Amino acid sequence: MDDFFTEVQQNRLNKINKKKLIILVSIILLIILIITTIIIYMNNKTVRNWIDKNILQKQKKQNSLQSIEIEEVENSNIYAFNKYIGVLNKNNFQIYDNTGKLENEMTIEVTKPIFHTSNRYLIIAEEKGQKLYLIVDNNILWEKEIEGNISQVIVNKNGYVAVSVVDTGYKTIVEVYNYKGEHLFNTYSASTRIVATSISDDNKYLALAEIDTSGTLIQSNVKIISIEAGKNDPHNSIIKTYNGENNDLIINIKYQEKDKLLCMYTNKITLIKSDGTVDLLHDYTDKKVSFASIKLSNSSLTIEEKSSGLFTADSVVNIMNSDNRNISQYIAEAVTKEIYTTNNIIALNLGTEVDFINTSGWLVKKYMAEQEITSIVLSNSVAGIIYRDKIEIMNL
Repeated sequence: MDDFFTEVQQNRLNKINKKKLIILVSIILLIILIITTIIIYMNNKTVRNWIDKNILQKQKKQNSLQSIEIEEVENSNIYAFNKYIGVLNKNNFQIYDNTGKLENEMTIEVTKPIFHTSNRYLIIAEEKGQKLYLIVDNNILWEKEIEGNISQVIVNKNGYVAVSVVDTGYKTIVEVYNYKGEHLFNTYSASTRIVATSISDDNKYLALAEIDTSGTLIQSNVKIISIEAGKNDPHNSIIKTYNGENNDLIINIKYQEKDKLLCMYTNKITLIKSDGTVDLLHDYTDKKVSFASIKLSNSSLTIEEKSSGLFTADSVVNIMNSDNRNISQYIAEAVTKEIYTTNNIIALNLGTEVDFINTSGWLVKKYMAEQEITSIVLSNSVAGIIYRDKIEIMNL
């Protein structure tokens, strides 16, 4: 009898072990399948396109998305920020979520707006006017009316604002405010024109890009100002000035993570590191670069057109990580008409298609239209494709 029970128990153990073995083998085979699929996806463009379209559902067609119906698109100013799309028309600012639902509307007394956004904040100003509004999420945090005429505005991820003012006794005045709307200080430029400003993520530094055209050669400078010192003694708050080479024309500057300052010129992109040293990231003096951008969270990019046939060309997107200098590449089989960049998302307008890619060089979404696409608004989580009577919403 004992032998019988021992045999029964042994049979049960054998069945359990076989079941465990089958499960283990199945898991191993599944892992191998997943790894193989990932490797093929990364290295085989045909397979990748098929998976993107049929499995990951990355391709979206016109009229298949949620939309916002707009009666007067031509008279409206449309902007994407955070997870919203805003429509400003006749001082009425309507804010829609990523499903096209109206979340809020408010009065913004601005006719010709300048927008800038970072994180949850959106700054709106009247170009060549005095009105200034800071919005957080979908509500007005504060509003001001300043002296002089506004030429530029920027806001950092914490709600600190820099306003460039012209048509005063100086060429440019830059006014700095904190997220509460409290005025911190002004910095003045008597002889140079300030073409761009940026505030570091930790609220410590204000950077100014200046152009001096008073001499025979154009001189571009970048000044770093301590915001803490500026609050106490704005005339002695400049930490360092970086002088560009003769005839270098600076276009834009942007603080990225860890106080890295990217500077974009007409022929190159440089990086001013937190220790004060300067590195050359891109030099496209002798390259056919159609677009370049530094308006990303921790990267910069250039787009080159390369012939792919007798009458065709590809757009080669080179995205460089600002920390390790690694380059990710994305190739679009068409000529790029326009680009839009924000945080970690890049949108390539290819005419009747838009490729939305990330800074790792991977396709996030593809939008396919029935006609030429003329205008897009973009944030890190939502895009709006603008038509004559509606805005189609692409969630990213």
